[in-house]
Amino acid sequence: MKQTGGSEDQKRRAAESAVEHVADGMVVGLGTGSTAAHAIRELGERVDAGLDVRGVPTSFAARELARDVGVPLVDLADVDGVDVAIDGADQVVGVGGAGGVEADDAPDAADATGAADVVLVKGGGAAHAREKLVDAAADEFHVVADPSKVADAVSVPIPVEVLPAARTVVAAAVRDRGGDPELRRADRKDGPVVTDNGNLVLDCAFDAVDDPAALASALSATPGVVEHGLFVDLAHSVHVGTDDGVDVHDDGS
Repeated sequence: MKQTGGSEDQKRRAAESAVEHVADGMVVGLGTGSTAAHAIRELGERVDAGLDVRGVPTSFAARELARDVGVPLVDLADVDGVDVAIDGADQVVGVGGAGGVEADDAPDAADATGAADVVLVKGGGAAHAREKLVDAAADEFHVVADPSKVADAVSVPIPVEVLPAARTVVAAAVRDRGGDPELRRADRKDGPVVTDNGNLVLDCAFDAVDDPAALASALSATPGVVEHGLFVDLAHSVHVGTDDGVDVHDDGS
């Protein structure tokens, strides 16, 4: 369910804005995806300039990129917590239209619009289980996106990572809730996508998601589900890169 859209400049601006929340000595959650990759590269440049941080990667791809750009890495199990996580999203709901603040003012923005009810759909890269683990563990979770990811309502399929043996059982449960599950197939090989955890992914389309929190709870309670791609009220801020700046939507905390 990979989505395209948004320029690399927009993504880079969003990433650079979010990285302003990283300070010396922090443990940083490193997200997965094209916009989060810009944040990892920016962190690499700052580490090269003397910033002292440790990164917790959310996927094999994030780990490899962080190594390439020189960000020191640590496992989540080996730290007391995560100070800041920076991650992208396939869809961002709840930040409204334009009206954020410029990137230079982002960390101190008192007039940024609220992000307390933000819903994210993640999992286009099939890394959402570890992403949610790291993002939820962070003291602050900052989302980076381009304008093409912002929507008024959830309108993309929701990735659901499932145990291989539970695929048909979970698919039936999704259908009972009005969803249309489809096993994600690999692009350049025969067979399904296999996550870093060794599981399968069902992309579950719903005609409407009127209550994301209720759907998230129902999916989480379904036996065989490892994790789903609905991230409800986890974001502390959303940084949306534009052609001439960054709109920052903050929870006000």
